[in-house]
Amino acid sequence: MNSNITKLHEIASKPARFIIGLMSGTSLDGLDIALCSIKGSGLETELELINFETIVYDRHFKQEVKTVCSKRNIDVEKLALLHSWIGLQHAQFILQCLQKWGINKSSIDLIASHGQTIYHAPKSSHKHLVYGNATLQIGDGDHLSVATGIITISDFRQKNIAVGGEGAPLAMYGDYILFSKKGQDRILLNIGGIANFTYLPASLKTEDVICTDAGPGNTIMDAYVQQTIDGKYCDENALIALQGVVNENLLKELKNNQFFLQGFPKTTGPELFNLEYLSSAKAISNTSGL
Repeated sequence: MNSNITKLHEIASKPARFIIGLMSGTSLDGLDIALCSIKGSGLETELELINFETIVYDRHFKQEVKTVCSKRNIDVEKLALLHSWIGLQHAQFILQCLQKWGINKSSIDLIASHGQTIYHAPKSSHKHLVYGNATLQIGDGDHLSVATGIITISDFRQKNIAVGGEGAPLAMYGDYILFSKKGQDRILLNIGGIANFTYLPASLKTEDVICTDAGPGNTIMDAYVQQTIDGKYCDENALIALQGVVNENLLKELKNNQFFLQGFPKTTGPELFNLEYLSSAKAISNTSGL
């Protein structure tokens, strides 16, 4: 039998797998690296967080990714170059963490890499009748695997779209397996660049689970801070926002978008909720002087 197939069979047969999960969201603040021990499967899955670290992206990394992120017109050569470059950068971050944690990479069974989303285009947004849902993540899993020497699985969002989803949010799978409780309805809310939630029914019926984006989280505020305050990337601890008061006219216009009227599930991104969206809402609500 092929040695790689044998290796995968051995991993699947182990009572516990040691897996590194990677996540980098639309906020572009850094790479979350979680080392987990995972036992069992389905609703019997047990997960233990062994180590966790966020590697904060430096200014150069952020600037490079932002040249292709959430833009309809980009340099395709730059996109191709960043695909492998980000994979190699993430590989180095993992090796740094393993060294810091005192863990030999040979003890790691798998890396699960989300990649960096650079464009999200659900059918409800792009309006091209001939095309379906689309999303694109870069940070090549093959480069990551070769550079670390660890088996890597990736491109999860493409798999979700292939079976009829919109490629987001993907939290549903982990949320259902780890946080469902029979007899208790639950909602898990994640506020990142884009906010999303998972509804877990008390019945545990998978067909009743809802996982959906809700609208912008921090993405507009992040962009506004970056535009107006040199060297500052976000409103840390809401120190800026807490100094102001809500302008109801602007808030009403910000909420006046067809996205909020769509049924669940639905997805969105900074392709819609961005500084242009804010500027338009300010103009319509006569609040441009704010």
